[in-house]
Amino acid sequence: MKILLCASKTPDTTTKIVFSADKKSIDNSGVTYILNPYDDHGLAKAMVIKEKTGASLTVIHVGDASAEAVLRKALSIGADDCIRVNLEPNDSYTVAAEIAAAIKGENYDLIITGRESIDFNGSQVCDLLGEMLGIPSIAFVSNLELDGNAATLKRFIDGGEETLSVNLPIVISATKELAEPLIPNMRGIMCARSNPIKVVEPSANTNAVTLVTFEAPASKQSCIMIDPANAEELIDMLHNK
Repeated sequence: MKILLCASKTPDTTTKIVFSADKKSIDNSGVTYILNPYDDHGLAKAMVIKEKTGASLTVIHVGDASAEAVLRKALSIGADDCIRVNLEPNDSYTVAAEIAAAIKGENYDLIITGRESIDFNGSQVCDLLGEMLGIPSIAFVSNLELDGNAATLKRFIDGGEETLSVNLPIVISATKELAEPLIPNMRGIMCARSNPIKVVEPSANTNAVTLVTFEAPASKQSCIMIDPANAEELIDMLHNK
């Protein structure tokens, strides 16, 4: 069995985002990048399957060399190898297209993405990748059980959960309920330092989307406190302000 984890790097959740002077990119100085948390949950589930079935686990990332630490974390957890497509993407379509091109002919049984990246929150790569590869895609998966070539999944839908049965190969997007993230041990960290990361050139040298400008959201306004006994003042403010 062959498993592929699609990994993205995202700014640490405590990072204060600052834009470049022309507002066309993020100022990376002082930014700490981490493995996207939803991808981390997917990695943990992949490791559970790998340990049970003896599957191979490959991690792929579309981006520049700044993602090396993120990929080495995946190696330290237990991934067998890593692939980096040498293109900094601007959009989900480009990510999915480059992954599909990079793994053409590899015939992975299970491909895992995160439900979304915590910076752009697109939730698109899973379904785009399934369409490009011509295999089923199931988004927002909260549970996955394998029995040979058959998979039983639970996924979140509006108002509840849905249970599905499907044959491999499939693409899924992981939610935080799928598995608890793993912490690498010292042996894994040391081994990951020497593991090579395969770098491949992109199938296309341009993105499908051009970023024009970034804008920060409006700053929060100060909170006005009203005495709970003064309902008339609240009603007046709701009407007039």
